Order: sequence, then C-alpha cells, then structure tokens
Amino acid sequence: MPASAKIIDLRKLLAERFPHPAVPTATHLITGLPFLDQPAGAGLPRGALTELISPRTSAGSASLIHALIGSANWDNYFLALIDGRDSFDPCGLDNTLLRHLLWVRCRQASETIRAADLLLRDGNFPLVIVDLVLNSPEELRKIPQTNWYRLQRLVELIPTACLVLTRYEMVGSAQLKLVLENSWNLETLEKQDVISQLRIVVKRSHMQSEIRSQKAEVS
Repeated sequence: MPASAKIIDLRKLLAERFPHPAVPTATHLITGLPFLDQPAGAGLPRGALTELISPRTSAGSASLIHALIGSANWDNYFLALIDGRDSFDPCGLDNTLLRHLLWVRCRQASETIRAADLLLRDGNFPLVIVDLVLNSPEELRKIPQTNWYRLQRLVELIPTACLVLTRYEMVGSAQLKLVLENSWNLETLEKQDVISQLRIVVKRSHMQSEIRSQKAEVS
C-alpha cells in the first residue's frame, strides 16, 4: 500500500477513535496542575508550541507525563504522547486513564517529528506531548529549525496545546519556554506526594512580550 494511502487510513482511524472535540473559546488549556498552570500563565497556550526543558536526567518529566494523563482523564479529553525513544512506562496507571491516551512509540527523533506533523494536521487532540528528553543531543541537532516553525504554523490553526519536552533549549518557534528545575533521587521518589514538588519556571515567553507590546501601542 502506498504511503499516502496509509496516512489517509490512519487519519480515518484517528477521527473514529478520537472524535473532534467542540472548539473551545479559551486561549489556554488548564491542566489542573498548579505547578504547571501558574508559571505558564493560566495553563498551556492553545495554538502554540511550549518547550519544557528538562536539563537533568532525574528532573521529573516522566512523573509530569503521568500527571497530565491523569488530568486529561479528570477533564474528559484525549491527549497524544509522541514518545521519542519508546521510553514511556504505563505501569502504575489505571486502564481508565489509558483510555484517554494515544501513545505513539518512536525510536528516532525524525519519526517523532513526522508523527507530530500528522497529529497536528489532524487536530483531534486538545494536548499533544512530544517527548524528546531521552533522544541523544547528536540526533536532536539534526532537526532543522524549519521543522519546528512548520509545526508552529500547523498548531496555530487548531485549538491544541503542543508541549515539547527536551533536554536543552532547541525549539526556536516555541511561544513559551519553561524549565523543569528538579533533581530527584531515590529518597525523593519514595515520598507520597512527589508530583507536587515539581518546580517549573519561565525561561522565555513571546506571548507576554506580545501583550506588553500591544499595551504600549494602546497607551
């Protein structure tokens, strides 16, 4: 079967399995996670790429993904996880939570970008997570910046929040850049409410700059 026909069949399957949600009027996707929503400014921006940089190996990005899956189930919406190194571990998650998840398992960064392109064109998901934390720096440097700008143009057309998890700053078109500052050890992971200890700070926000520019023009 030609590749184009396979893509068409996949889009039909996505439309049946993950029906289009009603178009929301909100400009942000509220995750219900205060440590993420507050630094991001009332939630993750829709129609934009958000880059969350996780510079340390044990910074808690896996726990964050689990928490976002739980939030999607709580608010009854679907999310897509594009797993750049097939490293996601669903153990510990109830099957009810997994019903709201589309898990795209990739082995290379190039596959991950192609999957993101397909899902953003489809527009079915309020939240798309692109996890590149465990991909090697050598592999990630081969991703042209034009790919990120193409993904930004795609997400601008739909009410989707696209969260890209990286090890270092690399998404030039990201409207919001956040940093996960944790450095966890075994003692930390043994605590019951470990997810509440995640620390996320704003590195850069184009959206805040645009708002300030608009206010300056009005005044």
